Amino acid sequence: MDNLTHSVVGLGVGALIDRSLPPEPDPLRERLRARLLLTVCCLASNFPDLDLVLTPLLDAPLGYLLHHRGHTHTLLAALGEAALLLGLVWLLWPGARRLLRDSPQARRGALYAAAAGLLLHLGMDGLNVYGVHPFWPLDARWYYGDLVFIVEPVFWIAFGVPLAAMVRTRWLRRLLQGLLVLAPIGFTLGGFLQWGSLAGLLALGLLLGWIQRRIAAPAVLPGAPGDAPPRGMHPRRRAGLAAGLAAALAFVGIQAAAMQQARGLIAAEIGRLDGKERLLDVALSAYPANPLCWSFVSVASDAAGGSYHLRRGLLSIAPGVSPVGACPAPIAGPAPAQEDARAGLAWTADERQSLASLRSLHKNNCHFNAWLRFARAPALDGQEATDLRWGAPGSRNFSTIDYGGMAGRPCPHPVPEWGMPRADLLNGG
Repeated sequence: MDNLTHSVVGLGVGALIDRSLPPEPDPLRERLRARLLLTVCCLASNFPDLDLVLTPLLDAPLGYLLHHRGHTHTLLAALGEAALLLGLVWLLWPGARRLLRDSPQARRGALYAAAAGLLLHLGMDGLNVYGVHPFWPLDARWYYGDLVFIVEPVFWIAFGVPLAAMVRTRWLRRLLQGLLVLAPIGFTLGGFLQWGSLAGLLALGLLLGWIQRRIAAPAVLPGAPGDAPPRGMHPRRRAGLAAGLAAALAFVGIQAAAMQQARGLIAAEIGRLDGKERLLDVALSAYPANPLCWSFVSVASDAAGGSYHLRRGLLSIAPGVSPVGACPAPIAGPAPAQEDARAGLAWTADERQSLASLRSLHKNNCHFNAWLRFARAPALDGQEATDLRWGAPGSRNFSTIDYGGMAGRPCPHPVPEWGMPRADLLNGG
């Protein structure tokens, strides 16, 4: 996910943790604890992305592909990251240090916030088509959720609306609320969101705003003037945030069900087109706030023919509601070459690649070998290769490697030993 989404979700969960703990004995400590837990959870929700400082260890594009979402995005590293983050807070924030020394609730909350933020980061990154390998070193394989877009405005609304409503300063509260409305409208006018998605986002925002205003007791984000709410009202302060968390989880569940339906439709259509091929993988990319539209890349092998088959396409799982041609164009990429009205499916690219060439490069070109530790849909084009998850055949993107031009260079080092997504093609698939 993008870091704005990580930050908003981290702030929301940090506030929810704070409001789930017994209150501190005085308003000043109560506000300090709220600042502490929001800060810790927000930082923890972004902490694994510090691996970007490691990308210069390898020449582009390998540095980014192999070191981003790398070792810092593992459960093992999360233990050290939590200790480092809490240690920095202890050393650099004297007020928080005094509170943590005196308050068992604050100590417990800081641990919860750090753990929640780090696990949220790994879990949210694992929801999309890019993937993570969280169980290294026990398991170096990539795991892909394939069900949520990398920039997802549903999460902004789900956590941003309750957070904005808690801000005491009127102009700042209005500014945040206005941004939460204007950003989806701008994305819709730009073609990244369908109008139905915009309507759903605005409806969710209105519902959460109503819950926060009418059900939750008055609450103030840390740093605002005024006394803390009375103790008896403390548990009710969670209502808006809890509803936002429930909405986010419900959205993920809806996306998961839609993804399974999309995968089944694609597999059935590929089987109808060529029953001799063995379908190995379907990499699905979701659309923002839209469980109906999907883009995808399929990987199939034809061992008898010595080739593997890559197809890119678009799919609407409910073409009667949203035709595939109405899916947001800027995300979809090239216009569909043809459309199957029965399934709401349109093909945008069709590539047959040589298994012998892929396997030869794997054995004889160490740069290409390293690249295969990332590539899920490897397409060869002259002396270059691209992962088709990120662009049409022949296009250049952040995954494109000039393996021919790199052939005379020293082999890359250090190369993380991630599992190769297409080991099934390299080992006789």
